[in-house]
Amino acid sequence: MAKNTASYSCTACGNVTTKWSGRCDACGEWNTIVEDKGISAGPKKGSIGGMRGKTIEMSDLRTQEAPLPRTNSGMDELDRVLGGGLVPASAILVGGDPGIGKSTLLLQAAAQFARAGQKTIYISGEEARAQVRMRAQRLGLADAPVQLGAETNLRDILTTLEAEKPDLVIIDSIQTMWADTVDSAPGSVSQVRAAAHELTTFAKRNGVSVIMVGHVTKDGQIAGPRVVEHMVDTVLYFEGERGHQFRILRSVKNRFGAADEIGVFEMSGGGLVEVTNPSALFLSDRGTPSAGSVVFAGIEGTRPVLVEFQALVAPSSLSQPRRTVVGWDSGRLSMILAVLEARCAIPFAGLDVYLNVAGGMKVNEPAADLAVAAALLSAREDVIIPTDTVIFGEISLSGALRPVSQMENRLKEAQKLGFANAFGPQGGKDVKIEGINLGRLGDLTTFVGDVFGAG
Repeated sequence: MAKNTASYSCTACGNVTTKWSGRCDACGEWNTIVEDKGISAGPKKGSIGGMRGKTIEMSDLRTQEAPLPRTNSGMDELDRVLGGGLVPASAILVGGDPGIGKSTLLLQAAAQFARAGQKTIYISGEEARAQVRMRAQRLGLADAPVQLGAETNLRDILTTLEAEKPDLVIIDSIQTMWADTVDSAPGSVSQVRAAAHELTTFAKRNGVSVIMVGHVTKDGQIAGPRVVEHMVDTVLYFEGERGHQFRILRSVKNRFGAADEIGVFEMSGGGLVEVTNPSALFLSDRGTPSAGSVVFAGIEGTRPVLVEFQALVAPSSLSQPRRTVVGWDSGRLSMILAVLEARCAIPFAGLDVYLNVAGGMKVNEPAADLAVAAALLSAREDVIIPTDTVIFGEISLSGALRPVSQMENRLKEAQKLGFANAFGPQGGKDVKIEGINLGRLGDLTTFVGDVFGAG
């Protein structure tokens, strides 16, 4: 008979090991290792307990399915990220830093769905009902027909939901849920996995949409096992900096719409306000032209967004100069600096380099390479890039500029905001936008020579 091997997981990062220890080897946290309790040994081949299962109904790929009905929330930015509205029987996971506004966003969404005729239940495991009501009054949502509940016992919650038969359920948060069938503390890997499985199964079986709030770790990942993100249909991250009023709702997984779509909100005293033109908002405080400032024409999902990259290059008194990045990948910055030195003979040794994406935006697109290089060179040479110019393009290790997608949409957004000049890579289809003078370049050396008179 095979020996059962114990399994242990870290409640902070989800790392799985075969032995207990006081400190997690993966994330370094102390006292976070707990034992995973197995549910069963698994079914035997062909039958379970001597009883055979029923035959599964099969269909071919030509079978026509009716289009999924969607319910609009009344918040265009949220509907955009969801792929056009809320789909029945869908499970959605929303993560974000503490205090970023997850509960505020979902309470506003719950009120909008309830006003649209959806029976909505909001279950809070972190706050009392009186606290949720206080937030609703502050947001002007006290008259919304949302039903509130404060409970963490998963069995009681599911019993209540089966009796109430709602259209939408919001669980705030999944880490506070406690299943009495699992022998571990709330928030542990086993509890989070069991609670997410039960809620997702309930959503599919009863045709109810379930939105679950998830806490994040210090690395920005949703706490608990990654299997939870595989269970649900949609995973959304709510991003933003505490010092900025902008908030970005980003879709990283969506079975019913485009991934990497974003919705932009502005935090105000009355809650979250939708931003219909984020490019204009991100560029509204540019002020006086200065060296190191470059506008990048990017794409987030299906939406073109213009953001400002700001760079500062200063002599360093340290043996190891600083490389500080906010809103972009630090590894990619190191690559751009290496290419500038190796291919264009422009050294950054002995210089501190600071790079920032204005407005609290996070940019993950490789097409920002050329804009970053331009910002670094502008700061180093103290040369001001014309304020009516946008820049985009991916840089390879050879110094060549690679084509980027949706060039026409990028230029149309720039033209709409009054930009007259653009620099981009060669290749791809020929694009001409009235009012935009597009300079197409083959490599980084040519760009440095044309713009900065060097190379």
